Amino acid sequence: MPVFDSRSFMDHENVSFFSDAKTGLKAIIAVHSTALGPATGGTRFWDYAAIHKSAPSDVAQTRGEQDAVYDVLRLSRGMSYKNAMAGLRLGGGKSVIIGNPKKLATDEFMQAFGRAVNTLGGAYYAAEDVGTSVPMLEAAATATPYVCGLDSGEHGTGDPSPHTALGVFTGIQASVRHKLGQNDLTGIKVAVQGVGHVGHALVNHLREAGAQVLIADIVDAHIEAVLADGPATVVAPDAIHAADCDVYAPCALGGTLNPKSLPEIQAKIIAGAANNQLETEGVEDEALRKRGILYAPDYVINAGGITAIETEVYKEPKNEAATRTKVLRIGDTLTRIFEASDKEGRPTGVIANEMAERIISAAKEAKLKAAE
Repeated sequence: MPVFDSRSFMDHENVSFFSDAKTGLKAIIAVHSTALGPATGGTRFWDYAAIHKSAPSDVAQTRGEQDAVYDVLRLSRGMSYKNAMAGLRLGGGKSVIIGNPKKLATDEFMQAFGRAVNTLGGAYYAAEDVGTSVPMLEAAATATPYVCGLDSGEHGTGDPSPHTALGVFTGIQASVRHKLGQNDLTGIKVAVQGVGHVGHALVNHLREAGAQVLIADIVDAHIEAVLADGPATVVAPDAIHAADCDVYAPCALGGTLNPKSLPEIQAKIIAGAANNQLETEGVEDEALRKRGILYAPDYVINAGGITAIETEVYKEPKNEAATRTKVLRIGDTLTRIFEASDKEGRPTGVIANEMAERIISAAKEAKLKAAE
């Protein structure tokens, strides 16, 4: 995969590769932008080679590492855009750890990752993402102060998932108002793909608001936990995107909006927590627009978690009321994007990217002037 010429690499300030022979750590940290503040983003721990398990082991490893590079580049740039659109004092960065967390994630291993983060001297703050947990980050934090989303410490904000779910919920409300002209979610049918921490909390919000919920997950325990809280219709994981519903909410891994899945989508709205939902920017979102399907750009709607973390990065007192107010603004931001898309006849994803890039560019110029 070409790196410097790819859109995913575009404007990255730094991409660092780390390994630790003793623990087996293999990690990549990408800092896309520090124009608005320290680059902050989650740590994804994923066995990328397992995706290619049908290939010979050496080929699977090579392809997995290529996937990891692509993932960290797209995710870090997405964090820059997410933090800009959320009005945060944070830049964008991301880290990926390559391997199976169930086999590798000892305290010693996570401390090695913490030492890797520490070498960047505060340019990047690591937080929770797919495959990592608060206890794992607590172990990393013993080797570096540049970790956030912790339970411990005076400024620890804990698991960001509830705030992410709240942001997605208010984003769904805004999407339904804009597309369907309905001011509440009573009777609205929402298909949630992935009901882990974020998806489960989102389902609870939706049920309380009177929505009908369909759910899918590859982990049976997640399904059972959701059903223990209330009613939901269970759908096969490979069929949830094609469910007969008003809203499709991808809340698992990215790439679910692609040439294969798009023709099968029946929802009028796509609004979910997953990162990098579009397989190709400007392609799938344009195809959705032409079909009359409203797409809520993923990094805008899922910004609730990072919004909660901002105070921890700056070592400020926690203020849940103020954080909640910021998270609820996600709906207003989406409405501005939707209205601009309608007016200009262009995809919501493209509109959001341009808005974010203008914010980041203005911040860069301000920093340069201040340094003169």
